Amino acid sequence: MMPPRAFDEACRMVVDYLGEAVPLGAWAVTRVAAGWQTVLVAHDREYGLEPGVGNRWTETMCRTMITGETPRIVPDVGTRPELAGPRETAAALDFRVGAYVGTPIVHPDGALFGTLIGLNREPMEPGFLEHEGLLDLLSSLLSSVLEADTNAVDSARELERAVSDAETDQLTGLLNRRGWDRWLEREEERFRRFGDPACVVMMDLDGLKTVNDTEGHDAGDRYLRRTAETLRRATRHGDPLARLGGDEFAMVATVGPDDAGPLVARLQSVLDAACTPCSVEVAPVGVAAGFAEAVSEADAAMYSDKRARKGSFARS
Repeated sequence: MMPPRAFDEACRMVVDYLGEAVPLGAWAVTRVAAGWQTVLVAHDREYGLEPGVGNRWTETMCRTMITGETPRIVPDVGTRPELAGPRETAAALDFRVGAYVGTPIVHPDGALFGTLIGLNREPMEPGFLEHEGLLDLLSSLLSSVLEADTNAVDSARELERAVSDAETDQLTGLLNRRGWDRWLEREEERFRRFGDPACVVMMDLDGLKTVNDTEGHDAGDRYLRRTAETLRRATRHGDPLARLGGDEFAMVATVGPDDAGPLVARLQSVLDAACTPCSVEVAPVGVAAGFAEAVSEADAAMYSDKRARKGSFARS
């Protein structure tokens, strides 16, 4: 059940209000996580900003605002040499910025969640600084709504975990197919709301049929349980793990796209060490496309990898 004012709804109200009250080229709320800054909602006139558009955090103007190198309102970015790097990156993308506005949105513990930003192609008059109080007020509002919405989401997740027996695979203790599908359905809207970094990982055991055929199904069951336990130890608490049926497993990892490759390598390494080799592939979850597209991409890549591995085994 959603709270009376969900975070994404509050973000939309804030950027739409600013777009009318303080008309810049674009206003947006962004999420900062896993080394990236990603747009969650935007009121855009000039830049083509939309949900899912992002850039590396180290290449953004917001980074210097957060570190205190530059102020929250810069009427003319050309006067700030500290912004030379981000300006060069923006210019390479044909993303001219003459004036910048930014302020942090924070978690209750003070950790950075993201930013509320405004951009304009041309510099603004120095009197533009008078909007700093309004900016502070609106960013504080969003931080408060974020806290309330996050608490509501955490409570709902705890309740869902408490009633999930019917969604658990009895052999491995992981989610079953039904639990996996319902988890994706429940989390889809939450993920779009907060823009959390995530990747879908699809896995298929290479040797289960051989174990069943040569050692029997009891040995095959032990093989599956060993795989599940290995995956539990190798994943973060709270990241869902599922046995989708037979020898197929899946998970959602709360990591960004830059960490997807190392994640696959680490999973394959620990599974090989447990003598449960597995074909593993991953796809990032986009704010706009969601889980369905990521599942489809990871699944297709995993089966392609499995065919290639079978061919390699046959030639060796």
